[in-house]
Amino acid sequence: MADTLIAPNDKDLLKDEPVKYINELTTLNLGPTHPATHGIFQNILQMDGEKIVSGEQTIGYIHRAFEKIAERRPFYQITTLTDRMNYCSSPINNLGWNMTVEKMLGIEVPKRAQYIRVIMMELARISDHLICNGILGVDTGAFTGFLYLFEERENIYEIYEEVCGARLTTNMGRFGGMERDLSPVAQQKIRKFLKTFPAVMKEFETLFNRNRIFMDRTVDVGPLSKKMAMDYGFTGPNLRAAGIDYDVRVMNPYSSYEDFQFDIPVGENGDTYDRFMVRNEEIWQSLRIIQQAMDNLPEGPYFADAPEYYLPPKKDVYNNMEALIYHFKIVMGEIDAPVAEVYHAVEGGNGELGFYLISDGGRAPYRLHFRRPSFIYYQAFAEMCKGITLSDAIVIMSSLNVIAGELDA
Repeated sequence: MADTLIAPNDKDLLKDEPVKYINELTTLNLGPTHPATHGIFQNILQMDGEKIVSGEQTIGYIHRAFEKIAERRPFYQITTLTDRMNYCSSPINNLGWNMTVEKMLGIEVPKRAQYIRVIMMELARISDHLICNGILGVDTGAFTGFLYLFEERENIYEIYEEVCGARLTTNMGRFGGMERDLSPVAQQKIRKFLKTFPAVMKEFETLFNRNRIFMDRTVDVGPLSKKMAMDYGFTGPNLRAAGIDYDVRVMNPYSSYEDFQFDIPVGENGDTYDRFMVRNEEIWQSLRIIQQAMDNLPEGPYFADAPEYYLPPKKDVYNNMEALIYHFKIVMGEIDAPVAEVYHAVEGGNGELGFYLISDGGRAPYRLHFRRPSFIYYQAFAEMCKGITLSDAIVIMSSLNVIAGELDA
């Protein structure tokens, strides 16, 4: 506690009076440009020495009004907006939006396209968790594991590049399926990743899982009870770390997730260490899913028979008048959608990523809302930080994996 004593000469004047103390709290701005906040947002903390008394979150520094922009765009052009939310796992955002529109349009996606989507989404989940746990290591003073994992993230980005030509913001998928089939090179890269990555992951776990310094920094730091997690609307790894086995892929399967065998890892204490361990185990489960999808990849088309919404192959556009007409109408946004109100959710890297879409029968959404998991659980950060030190607050924020683009869409 920062205390100011009465000066000695004043004490002489107040011999019969008890010594008085003046308590002072310090206001500390954590962010919006501090590197430890992992994004452009601010926490205004009231500090009693090193202890946090209270805090208040401030967002809005990178607000881009995605939902309002989407209401002025044709449906297929909105995919590029979803990239810019959780840019650590863009394909999940892209394909979640594609599935929402397909639900509205009643499009049945071929089995092969569904499996390809599962492969891409699980690669994105691995990439997301690698970033979170790697940087958590950095925030606790361990840099080596971060370098190991980012080399593997680069391999995932090379797979993205082969599949869709992009790396960070992928614009992957189309209404009705995928833009491209899995090429032999893409399949080769995926199988190579499945073969080489486990050894790197085991080495990373050896560096951290039983490391005394890492455990001292994370065990019993920022614990979250089941009740508190539910009250704040937590989903994803942060909820499962608190001991609740809710996973959208199991509770409301989509894209043929019901075909795959995998476990839902859960924690016990909901602390920083549990959040770290749950994400590590989810990486192993994602590898299981990808292996099953590659081994059982169905034959057949990679897009649905929906010419009004799926861009025809370029060779057909050049040689077929009907394909040229559909191409023009789709690109110019001249096809009306049916009147509908739908909600579709996928299991994003940080939890339930939902799309609430209302169509009035026009060529753009009448209303669109993104349920962004980071925005939901970041509200609990101030309460989780009460009474702890500033260094622990940094570790808690890192383990929650707050993505600024998703927080402040």
